Amino acid sequence: MWAVLRDLESSPLDEQHKALFRFVDKVNRDSARIMPKDMEPARAAGWSDEALYFAITVCALFNFYNRWIDASGVHALSDEAHREGGKRIATQGYAGA
Repeated sequence: MWAVLRDLESSPLDEQHKALFRFVDKVNRDSARIMPKDMEPARAAGWSDEALYFAITVCALFNFYNRWIDASGVHALSDEAHREGGKRIATQGYAGA
């Protein structure tokens, strides 16, 4: 994960995932200028339109959530709370108790 965050291009991710993350980066940084041609490298790497729309949706939802947290003054979860949530999701899934 850290290698991807530091430098996607030199990270050990395969080219298919790098293509997806390049597209998501553009969605995150310049969504108003996304054109159909911007999806072509990800499609050429094997991602379906459905997968790209899911990626757009996840990116948009995280942006919404982060802006909501920042503007509302609600405190983000602590690192420990994130770790515990990750453990719970790993064992019970998102829909678990």
